[in-house]
Amino acid sequence: MDDELNVTYISLNGYVEVNKYRYVYFLIIFTVYILIICSNSTIVYLIVIHRNLHEPMYIFIAALLLNCVLYSTNIYPKLLTDFLSEKQIISYSACIFQFFVFYYTGSSEFLLLSAMAYDRYVSICKPLQYPTIMRKTTVSILLLLAWILPALHVSVFAIASAEAKLCNFTLNGIFCNNSIYQLQCVRSRFITIYGVVGLVVFTILPMFFIIFTYTKIFIISYRSCREVRKKAAETCLPHLLVLIIFSFFSVYDISIARVESNFTKTARLMMTLQSIVYPSFFNPLIYGLKMKEISKHLRRLLCSAKVI
Repeated sequence: MDDELNVTYISLNGYVEVNKYRYVYFLIIFTVYILIICSNSTIVYLIVIHRNLHEPMYIFIAALLLNCVLYSTNIYPKLLTDFLSEKQIISYSACIFQFFVFYYTGSSEFLLLSAMAYDRYVSICKPLQYPTIMRKTTVSILLLLAWILPALHVSVFAIASAEAKLCNFTLNGIFCNNSIYQLQCVRSRFITIYGVVGLVVFTILPMFFIIFTYTKIFIISYRSCREVRKKAAETCLPHLLVLIIFSFFSVYDISIARVESNFTKTARLMMTLQSIVYPSFFNPLIYGLKMKEISKHLRRLLCSAKVI
């Protein structure tokens, strides 16, 4: 801990042999970060410029991919700086901000996936009512809820953590997540209860809603014609893949990253790196390759780039 000009610094103790492999770490993470930014931005660009992609499903996909860019930008630049630094430290105020953005984007992603599930449900199960239900106003409200509610919720944790007294200044991780609670002298009962409520509202309930919605979709699709089954498979499976990947690493963060586990330092580092790479890296690949309309425009873009 370094305390200069009333600034409290936290040591990040999750790195493994960073002095030996700093340039290897840097090159790999820098390459991954550039790929994440370019791939997500490309899909968002295609959705913005093509009018036939100005539909609720694609708007939600664009919002999800922008979320991935924010999520990655919150973590990767600091990682790259740490790899080249002699000391891996972060000010406590910056740590709180990183914590806020990390859980804000995570909670927002679950709500966006829920909005996508609802959109697919209406489109496949109530096609005649789809234009009436999924109007621009409905889409705007769902987007605002997915962005504003998580911000309000996570801000309570951020404010409470900022005011908490610290007894430990070494964080067992490479960025600020739930592990920051291990730095605090006392964890308030209010934050514990509030955290459980947030877990239920922003993670468990959306997951149950998504599972219920897609179950209904597949049941109705199974009883319908081949065209409906094809539409359900093409538009729902990419969302389910994204949900499975993100849910797996969310469970890791909630359970393993929050408690002292028997994992070795190397295993914890590898798992943490996967949790920050896979969702943001694979989301644009899944939507770019599996969504027919996006894939078509992507191929045209790549072909025109080759000609130039």
